[in-house]
Amino acid sequence: MVMQSTLATHDLVLIGGGHAHVQVLRRFGMQPQAGVRLTLISRDLHTPYSGMLPGLVAGHYAFDDAHIDLGPLARFAHARLYHDEVVGLDLARRLVLCRARPPVRYDVLSIDSGATPAMQVAGAAEHAVAVKPVSNFYARWQDLRARVAASSASLRIGVVGGGAGGVELLLAMRHRLLAERDAAAGGLSFHIVTAGADILLTHHRRVRARPPPLRMVADHEGLGKQLARLRLRLAKFPGLRRIESQ
Repeated sequence: MVMQSTLATHDLVLIGGGHAHVQVLRRFGMQPQAGVRLTLISRDLHTPYSGMLPGLVAGHYAFDDAHIDLGPLARFAHARLYHDEVVGLDLARRLVLCRARPPVRYDVLSIDSGATPAMQVAGAAEHAVAVKPVSNFYARWQDLRARVAASSASLRIGVVGGGAGGVELLLAMRHRLLAERDAAAGGLSFHIVTAGADILLTHHRRVRARPPPLRMVADHEGLGKQLARLRLRLAKFPGLRRIESQ
């Protein structure tokens, strides 16, 4: 690793390899700041560009196309890169507490670790896979692809959420799985689970008037507009529950 030639008097520590920190690293590489030692602590060494996730799922992009390799970027910025998970902060002593390495001292601390769903909806943790963190979702997506390719059974695949993100992701999954599975086998169906009576509610009516080849699961059996009863909704579709739990 290339080290800065000047004595470091300030420690700037970045937690997480999010998009904002990617820009910090790039700018430090282009214009280093004298006296500042830069440290990046990240659980993942590849930062996904979330806007390209549907294209990655659909097979339009390769993994490297949709991810930023933090290793070369950290070297370009003359930054220390610690591949670890942050488990706490000692604010009094200005220390970042890591799972596998000694604490890291900081003068200035920035956190950009990305969003992680709380998964507090009843049944979500048991029957659903969160899209974020993307690294976990992508690994589960690869498992699902392998299962679909190896099976000729009828399978129901669903996404909770009728917004643009949910619809686009499910269409991407449909594109990829139908392309990889023997067309003669059939047996795949795709579902949107939403609390509303329609999808893409924030989009123009002409967009909503072109229904995608998906089945919308909306407010089944009067369960209301809240997703707090997700377990019951998924129980209505045992194939969906089985897919997501694996």
